[in-house]
Amino acid sequence: MTCAGSDFALSVRQAGPISLDAEVSCQGGELLALVGPSGSGKSTLLRAIAGLYRPAQGRIACGDECWFDHEKGINLPPQRRHIGFVPQHYGLFPHMTALHNVMAGLTHLPAQLRREKAAGWLSKVHLSGLEQRRPAELSGGQQQRVALARALAREPAIVLLDEPFSAVDRATRETLYVELAELKRELAPPIIMVTHDLNEALLLADRMTLLTRGQTLQSGHPRQVLARPVSETAARLLGIRNLFDGEVLRHDPAAGLTWLKAGAGEIAGRLVEALPLGSRVRWMVPGSAVRLRARARGDLAAGVNRLSITVKTVLPLGEECRVTALLPGIEDPLHLQVPLRLAQQLSLSPGIPTDAVLGEREIHIFTS
Repeated sequence: MTCAGSDFALSVRQAGPISLDAEVSCQGGELLALVGPSGSGKSTLLRAIAGLYRPAQGRIACGDECWFDHEKGINLPPQRRHIGFVPQHYGLFPHMTALHNVMAGLTHLPAQLRREKAAGWLSKVHLSGLEQRRPAELSGGQQQRVALARALAREPAIVLLDEPFSAVDRATRETLYVELAELKRELAPPIIMVTHDLNEALLLADRMTLLTRGQTLQSGHPRQVLARPVSETAARLLGIRNLFDGEVLRHDPAAGLTWLKAGAGEIAGRLVEALPLGSRVRWMVPGSAVRLRARARGDLAAGVNRLSITVKTVLPLGEECRVTALLPGIEDPLHLQVPLRLAQQLSLSPGIPTDAVLGEREIHIFTS
């Protein structure tokens, strides 16, 4: 039970009424996450792929088939695009059983084959024994599985998932993450998932594309994008809060580092030789790259960015503590999360000085 695979590419532009300047690509067997806040154009792009929205300009193609080309006057209707679509609230027929909901997408097959194929896909998504239940008799997670089985049973050219986990509780969502990750190994078509949840992209996606105001900012492996956002705008979309000013002091190619004047001290980050000496830049550091140690213990981790910082706030949240601290000469606070147990061991509290190391390989200096 595998779906036919093909590569997908989209390039669309328009000034209005919804501004678009987007390029999206996804290979067969790959899951691409479209990530961005509300109003960023994620759902509009999904509708354009499905043939439910016609952009002013551009081209959309899947494999060897062109679905939309403004210049050539091509715009295939939704029924000719052979898409497997899982809408946000699943779109199941309330009067049909789970089995018949899946069969509804297989009208091109003989009745007996439709039944066998639908039952096979329900088994694939762990719904064996629930074939005769209607949507109202299923949990939210089970309804999501039915919708996914219906989308995949058609052996689509591409699978579109519109925030597929937003309507279920956290525990169910975690289970569905695992199930989709396992199922994805057997799927050949490209899968495009719309989400505003960065964690979903990190867990499930092979690649992700950042969107804002209808424009694609950056594409790549989720963890690479998170580690090296292309701009400060991209960093803020990723939820990165540790953004600071700096001035380029020197480059050290042998060590692979660029040194910055940052507040009252110096900070080393990954080498960016293209930046002229003396230029003003912005730099970021993930909270996970900040390591704290108590001075009395004398066991500070190795690294070139050893700093004395002052704790500003400590907010316990369950087993974690959200901490803000001040770097020497820098007004904006440093944000990080530390285990509650470590915060207690280090006696972290407002006004307390402590030592920190900022991992130089994880400090990213923006070039634009």
